[in-house]
Amino acid sequence: MAGSAQRTRHATIFDVAKLAGVSHQTVSRVLNGHPNVREATREKVREAVAQLRYRPNLAARAMVNRRSRNLGLLTTGSPDYGPSSTVSGFTRAARTAKYSVTISTAVDAEPASLQASLDLLLGQQVEAVVLVLSRMEILRGLQGVEFETPVVAVEPSGLSPWPSISIDHYGGARLATDHLIELGHREILHLAGPSNSMDATERSRGWRDTMSEHGLVAHPPVTGDWSPSSGYLGGRELLCRHPGATAVFSANDQMAVGCLHALRESGRSVPEDVSVVGFDDVPEAEHLEPPLTTMRQDFFQLGEDIMELVLATLSDAPAAPPVRHVPELIVRASTRRR
Repeated sequence: MAGSAQRTRHATIFDVAKLAGVSHQTVSRVLNGHPNVREATREKVREAVAQLRYRPNLAARAMVNRRSRNLGLLTTGSPDYGPSSTVSGFTRAARTAKYSVTISTAVDAEPASLQASLDLLLGQQVEAVVLVLSRMEILRGLQGVEFETPVVAVEPSGLSPWPSISIDHYGGARLATDHLIELGHREILHLAGPSNSMDATERSRGWRDTMSEHGLVAHPPVTGDWSPSSGYLGGRELLCRHPGATAVFSANDQMAVGCLHALRESGRSVPEDVSVVGFDDVPEAEHLEPPLTTMRQDFFQLGEDIMELVLATLSDAPAAPPVRHVPELIVRASTRRR
């Protein structure tokens, strides 16, 4: 009965992979006569193909052989500085490699929305799909989607089933917090990003773990939405809760801008009374008053490395461990020694 239902909906390469107990990339290698497959594995795949009566999508295979030199890019977050810069860095690297990029955006984690966005990309005969993932629920939703093309993910959790790469938000937050601790600060507050953001979760985790390792109390953070207004409101709330705090680590520069406003309004000087560190190094950061200490992300290098990973995946190279780029600490006048 189950096998009949499987055939009724037409078996996919993922059905074959599941039955054979291998990855869909291995099934693809067997179907395309790739020599680097063990004979026992090759036989398991052939048996699964026969049992499921799988028929490869000849049109799709012909398209891949023609090399469309078009890549799909699915974005899933708001157009904030980080995601936008990642897209910009990747499209630049793709152009250098003589590839075009078709971009689609999924506005929410609903399966229908995700599938519609993917269908738009796959209809453009893309050779591979790059997923810029912002939220864990979107990652989980996409794990149930069947891809007939190679996939590369840009996400920080390391939980992606596909080859992945990202900024090391956790490591960056540790560097930011260590900087404040080395300056003598002991009560370091945190303005966190949205609770459903994987980047924000990693930055909060890095701050919390570093505080704990130094025997310092990590007071509950206030959550913002990445905007300056949320940083202003969050800064006011943190100052009311902990008037004796001497430092704030903000999960992004935009919220740090709002926090600077809240500090000025309360009569506190930066950095004389309170030191502030942001994250991203937006173009405005060095022109604030005072110029903002922050964590710089190299989005152009990230874009080039995403493209390199795409090319490796297209060539069926062995899967590499996830790559995480640690941001660079840029020290400016918003922090000082206690």
